[in-house]
Amino acid sequence: MKGKFKIDLASPKIIEYIRTVLVALLVVIAIVICAQAYANGLREFAFYMTIACCVVLSVLEFVNTFVIKKFVPKMIFYGLDSALILTICVLTGNSFMSTIYCIVLTQCYMFVEKFKDRTILFGVSCLIFSASFTCGYIISTPNPTAFDGVTGVLFGLLALGIDYIVAMFLLKFYNTNIELSSALKEADDSRSRLEEAYDELTKTKVYEERNRIAKDIHDTVGHSMTTVIMQTEAAKLLIDSNPTEAKQRIVSANIQARNALEQIRESVHLLAGRGQSKTLSEDIKEILAQTMDGTDVKARFSLDEAHPSEETHRFIVNSLKELLSNGIRHGAATAFYVELKNDGGDLKLLVSDNGCGVNGEIGEGFGLRGLREKAEALGGSLSVTSEENEGFEACIILPIIKEQT
Repeated sequence: MKGKFKIDLASPKIIEYIRTVLVALLVVIAIVICAQAYANGLREFAFYMTIACCVVLSVLEFVNTFVIKKFVPKMIFYGLDSALILTICVLTGNSFMSTIYCIVLTQCYMFVEKFKDRTILFGVSCLIFSASFTCGYIISTPNPTAFDGVTGVLFGLLALGIDYIVAMFLLKFYNTNIELSSALKEADDSRSRLEEAYDELTKTKVYEERNRIAKDIHDTVGHSMTTVIMQTEAAKLLIDSNPTEAKQRIVSANIQARNALEQIRESVHLLAGRGQSKTLSEDIKEILAQTMDGTDVKARFSLDEAHPSEETHRFIVNSLKELLSNGIRHGAATAFYVELKNDGGDLKLLVSDNGCGVNGEIGEGFGLRGLREKAEALGGSLSVTSEENEGFEACIILPIIKEQT
């Protein structure tokens, strides 16, 4: 199916089309003037002069429209056009004089950008037209009268005035369309840039969420599986010498595995936007109880009541699991002290153990590095201290940004 013809009023080609039409119209009027001169039996010299003036006028207008681009040369060509129009009027009378002037002036209006300059051009053209019409009327009319001369001038000026008003309106309409099209294009470009930025932000959020999910799973499963491994390893050692104790260890490992599954489900619920069902101190007590259940690990604690945001709550819980798991796996710790302090503005979690400690610089693995980065992202800090055979201590300080009642 053929597409419908559509004119873009904001396209620069519209001006070119109008200029082409005006030049063609001028040529048509020149041909009509020559035909009229032939029909009226104009003298041979006057007839050929009329043809020559019409041809030169058409050529000058074509060159002035499509070739000349600078202001001064255009005004010079406009002066030549006015002289040729005066000559044609003297030779043939004032027929089509105002029409030719309107065509030439409209071409000039489209080139001049400022409204003030167009108005000055219109005023000067009115004076030139009045003088040309008067000269042509006096020379070409056998018995000229003042009334007919003044009437002819007024009608011509009226035509020039109407042409000026219409041309100004159309040029204003065209320029407004250009400005609106430019503004719409800028708006489209801005929207495209915003969409690209939003897409990039969405991707960043997705990556951050993936990292957070990985951290939650690492902390939850890592802590629980550490306890399960310890219990099953102890059961292996006791299965021959103390079957009853070994069975108890296996039962405890089973309970820990079930707790791990429940914790994973709770993490999924949190990721889905569900709120916390327990207070922070209750969660800490439960984690410590699960760690001590069926193992030789002991724990003491001092916990203040605190109601931070869900994100801070979840981070404290995951941090405790990570620190307990690290102390048991890497430090062979058998005792922990956990302290939660709430001074109303900052929340402090202190976890220390009796493990083997670290000789020299403390290296940060995936777990500790993740804790530090998350603490700093929440506006807090993580500090760790350790000495060989003196255990390991970690302190997390976080601002309580959002209190929950």
